Amino acid sequence: MAMRLLLLLFVTGHVFATEPPVDCLVVHLKYVSCSWNKQGTPGVNYTFYSRFHNDKEFLYCTDYVSENNVNVGCNVPYDKLMEKRFETYLTKLVDGSRTDQASGVPQKHNLKDKVLLAPPVNLTVKNESDSNLWFYWNQTYSNCVDSEVRFRTNNNNWETSKVSTARQSFCINLPSSNSRYEMQVRSKMGSNCGGSPNWSDWSEPVVWGSHNSTDNTQKNLISVWTPVLYVVGVITLIILVMMLLHYERLRIILIPVVPKPSLNHRDMENWFQSSKGLNFEDFKANYNERACPVREYCQVSQSDSESSGGSTCSVTTNQTDCSVSIPVNESEDVSTPCSTSTSSITDSSEKELHISV
Repeated sequence: MAMRLLLLLFVTGHVFATEPPVDCLVVHLKYVSCSWNKQGTPGVNYTFYSRFHNDKEFLYCTDYVSENNVNVGCNVPYDKLMEKRFETYLTKLVDGSRTDQASGVPQKHNLKDKVLLAPPVNLTVKNESDSNLWFYWNQTYSNCVDSEVRFRTNNNNWETSKVSTARQSFCINLPSSNSRYEMQVRSKMGSNCGGSPNWSDWSEPVVWGSHNSTDNTQKNLISVWTPVLYVVGVITLIILVMMLLHYERLRIILIPVVPKPSLNHRDMENWFQSSKGLNFEDFKANYNERACPVREYCQVSQSDSESSGGSTCSVTTNQTDCSVSIPVNESEDVSTPCSTSTSSITDSSEKELHISV
C-alpha cells in the first residue's frame, strides 16, 4: 500500500509543485519586465501570461528572456504605463508542457513603486556669463522625476548632491580653469507621482576643464586618427603644389619678375666712352632749327580787284622753302583782302590759296 502511494505521488507530483515567484518592474514607463529566476534557473520551461486588473484577458508573452535555452523572464510593452501602474498587475506561469493556461496560479503585483527609469540623456556643460559652471540633461516626465548628481575634480573622490524634483540642471560656483570637472546624473520617480526607490543607472560622464577627455578610449581614438590626418595633410599639400605648377604660380613666386631698368645718363656716357667712334653729344636733343618762310595767297573777285586796284595780299615770313597748296572753298567770302604788318600786295588771278614753306 505504501509503495502504491509513493508511485502515485511521483507520477502526479508536478501537480502539487509551486511555480517560482515572479518579480516585475516598470522600465522607463515603456514596458513591464518580469523575471522568475531569482532562486536560480528553473528546471521547467514556463510559459508566461499577464494582464492588468481592468483588462479582460491574459496576454501571452512574445518577448522572452532566456538563460541556457530556458525562459527566465519576459518583457511586455504597454501604453500609458504612467497611469496603468497604479492598477494591480496579474502574472501567471504555466508549465510549457501543458496547453491549458488555466492551470497556472495568478500572482498579484503592485507596480506603483516599482518604476525603473533609464539614465538621463543629452548631458551638456556650459560656462555661463555668471562665471558659474552649469550642467544640463534631459529625462522623461521631468515634472515627476528626482535627480541626483555626482561630480569630481581632477579625478578625485566623487561628491554627491541631490537635485529638487522637476529640475534638470546643476551649478558649480566659480570653477577653476586649471581643473578638470567630471559629472554624472541619475534619476528616479518622485514622490509626487507615486515615488519609487529604484534609481536609474548613472548617465555617461560629461567633462569640462583643462583635460577635456572622459576615458582612455577617446585618447586611443585620437592616437589612431593622428597618422590619418598626417597622410591627408601631405596629400593635400601635393595637390596644391601640382595646381601651382599647372598655373605657373610657383614660378612667379620663386622667380620674381625682373623690373624694367631706368635710363641712366651716367651709364650711357660710360658706354659711349668705351665705344670707339661714338660721341654722346650727338645723341642729345637739339632744339635750334632754322626759320621756315611761309607765304599766304588770297584770291579776290574782279569787281573787288577793280575797286581795290586789282590787288591781292600775301604774307611772307622767313622760313624754309617747303610749299603746300590748300584749296579755298569758292562759297566762302573771299572778297575781304588779307593783310598783315609785314604783307605785300601783288596782282594774282589764281583760284587757290598757296602756302609756301
